[in-house]
Amino acid sequence: MLLVVEQLLNGLQFGLLLFLLAAGLTLVFGIMDLVNLAHGSLYMMGAYFAATFVAWTGSYLAGVVLALGATLLLGIALEFVALRHLYGRDHLDHVLATFGLILFFNDAVRLIWGPAGLALPLPVWLTVPVQIIPGVFYPAYRLAIIIVALAVALMLYLVVMRTRIGMLIRAGASNREMIGALGINIKLLYTLVFGLGAALAGLAGLMQAPILTVQIGMGENILILAFVIIVIGGIGSIRGAFLAAIFVGMIDTLGRAFLPDLLRKVLSSAAASTAAPALSSMLIYLLMAIVLVVRPEGLFPASKR
Repeated sequence: MLLVVEQLLNGLQFGLLLFLLAAGLTLVFGIMDLVNLAHGSLYMMGAYFAATFVAWTGSYLAGVVLALGATLLLGIALEFVALRHLYGRDHLDHVLATFGLILFFNDAVRLIWGPAGLALPLPVWLTVPVQIIPGVFYPAYRLAIIIVALAVALMLYLVVMRTRIGMLIRAGASNREMIGALGINIKLLYTLVFGLGAALAGLAGLMQAPILTVQIGMGENILILAFVIIVIGGIGSIRGAFLAAIFVGMIDTLGRAFLPDLLRKVLSSAAASTAAPALSSMLIYLLMAIVLVVRPEGLFPASKR
C-alpha cells in the first residue's frame, strides 16, 4: 500500500512537471500557430542556467530566480531575432527552423559548459523526507515540485481567465486576425506569450535538474511527451494540458513501477525490465491515437468564447 501511495505521488509530480513544459508549448502553438521544436532546448537552458547561477551565488533560491529571469529574457530574444520571421509560414518551415535551433543550442551548450553533464545540488532543507500521512514519508524536494507546479497552474488559470491579458490570449487563440483588427499589438502579445512559455519550460528544466543530470539534449525526449499532452488535452487549452499531463504522468510512472512484476510472470526478469518502459510509452501513444480518432480537437479544447 505504501508503495502504491508513493508511486501515485511520483506520477503526480512527473505529470505536473510535464504540465509546466506543455503549458508553454500549448500557448505558443495555440496562439501563435508556431510549431516550436526548440521548446525542449529552453527546458535544457533553464537547467543549465540554474546550475550555473546556484554555483555562482551559493544560494539555491537566488540561483533559481536568476535562472528563471535568464530563460525569460532568452525566450524574448529568441522570438524577436528568429521566430518572429516564421509567423504565417508553413509548419514545415517552423519544423526546419526550430530543429536548427535545437542544433544551435546543443552546440552552444557544448561550447560554453563543455560536453560533461552538470549537477545541481539541493539545500539541506530540501533533501529530508517529509511525513505526509502517518507512516508515509516523501522526499521534500518532490513535494516542493508538486506544490510549486500547482501554484503555477493556479496562477496561469487566474491570468488566462481573469485578466485583460488573459482575455487577449484567449482571443488570440480563437481569432488572431480579429484582435489585430481591433488595434491590439499582435507582435507584443506574441513576444509576451513566447516569453511566458520559455519561462515555464525553464522552470520545468531547473526543477528536474536535481533529479537528473543536467546534460546536452535533455529536453528532446521529454518534448515528445509534451506534444502528446497538447494533442490529448487540446491545442491552446491550459486546462487540457493540466489534465492530460496528469494522465500521462500517472501512466508513465505507474507503468514503469508495476508492469515489470506483471511481465515477469511471462518473461524473464531482464526482458520484463526492458519491456516495461516501452509498454508504458506504447500505452501513452495508444491513448493519443484513440483521442485523435474519437475527438480530434482534444479532450478539453480551448474555449472559443
